[in-house]
This record gives sequence, C-alpha cells and structure tokens, in this order.
Amino acid sequence: MRTINKVILIGNVTRDPMIKDTENGKKMAMFSLATNRYYKTADGENRSEAEFHNCVAWGTLAERISDFLTKGKLVYIEGRLKTRVIEKDGGEKLYKTEVVVGNIIFLNKRGEVDDVADDIEDTPTAPSSTHDVPSDDDLF
Repeated sequence: MRTINKVILIGNVTRDPMIKDTENGKKMAMFSLATNRYYKTADGENRSEAEFHNCVAWGTLAERISDFLTKGKLVYIEGRLKTRVIEKDGGEKLYKTEVVVGNIIFLNKRGEVDDVADDIEDTPTAPSSTHDVPSDDDLF
C-alpha cells in the first residue's frame, strides 16, 4: 500500500531566513514558520495556540526565498516532513523534524498572492552527503 508524506501550511515567518551555501555549491535556506490554532474550551472560552515549524529549502527555491522572504511575511508552503538525527559529543541523539519545502507562494497580509513565486515547482532532494547537512549550531 502506498503512503503519503505531505505538509501544507499557511503562516508567518518568525525571522529572516538563514541562507547557506553547502560544500558542493548548493544553496540552502532555513526559516521558522508560525501557525495558529483557534478553539473553544469546554467552558466556552476562546483560546489560541501557536505552533512553530522549522523549514528548509534547497536549490532554486532557496535562492527565491533569499530574495523575497523576510520576517513577518505570510506564506503558503507545501512540502514533506523529514526527521534528522544529530549525534552530540557524548553519544546523545537529538531528533529534529523539519518541513522540506517543495513549493512556496508568497502572500501579502490581505491574503492575495504575490506573483513572484507562483511558477516555482522545485522538487528538493536530500543532500548528497552528510557534509551538506548543517551542524547543530546552525539550526534553530
């Protein structure tokens, strides 16, 4: 049976993206996205809960992100979840789950599409070696 790993998010960028060039010359962009969940408690009280998502984009998509994405921007993202294992000095393993961005649409505050990136359909691939993976110090 087939499985699906797909993420769709609309949220605000929490800080300017960190842009890096990997050792093999490929561009990488890392940023965090905030989404909100609104709900009512059993007592009828309205509540809001924020969730923060670590996102990473590669290649052409990372270049577009470096040109147009800034803190506070509203964006639509399609991607997939990827969990990386980071081994600390003492052998301790840390697990970090990120959204690998496959498509992004830049939105303005009124929900209208900026036509800057509608045509982007970059299919990101995983880094070819562990040298392309950022160190733990580079991560959010």
